[in-house]
Amino acid sequence: MKNKYRTPTDREQRIMEQVRVRPLRADERSRFMRLLDRHHYLGRLQPVGEQMLYVAVTATGGWVALLVFAAAAKHLKARERWIGWTPAQKRKRLSLIANNARYLILPRWNIPNMGSRVLRLTTDRISADWQQHYAHPLAALETFVNPEQFQGTVYLASGWEELGATSGYGRCPRDYYVRHNKPKRLLVKPLYKNAARSLQAEHLKPALAMVEAKVRLRCEMRVKELRPLEEHFRALPDFRQRFESYPLYSVLAIVGCAHFAGAPQGPCDLAAFAADLSQPQRRALGIRRNRQRRYPAPSAATFCRVLQEVDALKVEEAMLAYQRQIRGPAPSTGVVALDGKEPKHSGGQHIVSAVNVPDLYYLGSEMVDTKTNEIPVARTLMSRLDLDGRLVGLDALHTQQETSREIVQEAGGDYLLTVKKNQPGIRKTLAQALANIPASFSPSAHHADACVDG
Repeated sequence: MKNKYRTPTDREQRIMEQVRVRPLRADERSRFMRLLDRHHYLGRLQPVGEQMLYVAVTATGGWVALLVFAAAAKHLKARERWIGWTPAQKRKRLSLIANNARYLILPRWNIPNMGSRVLRLTTDRISADWQQHYAHPLAALETFVNPEQFQGTVYLASGWEELGATSGYGRCPRDYYVRHNKPKRLLVKPLYKNAARSLQAEHLKPALAMVEAKVRLRCEMRVKELRPLEEHFRALPDFRQRFESYPLYSVLAIVGCAHFAGAPQGPCDLAAFAADLSQPQRRALGIRRNRQRRYPAPSAATFCRVLQEVDALKVEEAMLAYQRQIRGPAPSTGVVALDGKEPKHSGGQHIVSAVNVPDLYYLGSEMVDTKTNEIPVARTLMSRLDLDGRLVGLDALHTQQETSREIVQEAGGDYLLTVKKNQPGIRKTLAQALANIPASFSPSAHHADACVDG
């Protein structure tokens, strides 16, 4: 503290101006940790998660300072208030914050302004370094200051903001927290303007959004929201002769939760999703206790067996009933859009789905067998839908006489079909039938029917 108010000498000023910060090389790590043990009051540490270690050096390569940045703390009330994000947003976006877990100015370089200069040089480059190593930048930094030993002057002088005190808990090696009754001051450093606001936005900026794709999706539904889902699947008869902890309705309810969360739905993905469910969530979904009085999670083999044998139409009926309970009855207006997609993690399996647009109300799905294509499958799906008086939209693949006939004559609906350049016969018919129409118009299903069937 004796150097706090001293002005640097000319020599010290020249040294500071020549100092640079660079990432630590792999062969320097042992020396780095030995210096932390010798000179830092907390000693060395084993950084967790994404991490960057830096060393500040003079023009001749001498070490001036050591810095460690690692994964942000999981639970900080003051930080959560500062950002204003939801628990779900925090879980997906926490990797956009890094924690300055160690900062050491080596004894011989403890000269005025050296600490703030090294810290500024580091914060100027850390986001770009993170981008290079982990394919995403950083939005902010955080650190803790022990008020019994330090004032945090270096951080405050470098533009860091104090948010308040921690709750006085410390993380133990076994991944739980114990109270130590020594709260620390929490300081943060936004790395760009309005960083906190961007972290709690509904959608992240494109440069930051990739971090959410790396986070394994979890069920964010509360217990009272899960119970109605489980109840709708109870009506399905269980095809198995014997089961222990996992009734059919509980396994299917987990699949439904994974669907709502947007999680991958292969057997291994579903097993990982189920393993992340809390004990109250598993209980609400109908899982039975095991001998240890715990609610276990189904394995990949359980999901695989159930998905291969269960009646898909009955599952769909249960899902539609749950949707009606949550969203109300299916809309009677709008366009019924049918489209075939290959969902992610489906292993190449195509599915034709029907939704009401623009509200995206789900109406049903049908698998496309490898021996056929989307055209007859879409007709099968339409046969289960109420299309009376409705407008049905399909892409050019379905611009077929039989499809249009079934929509109009069998289902009592109208259709909006697309015609592309690779359908020259239909295009020629339309050009002849609509030759006297000079401008674009709202398509009429009956006009289109005459043109296609003509």
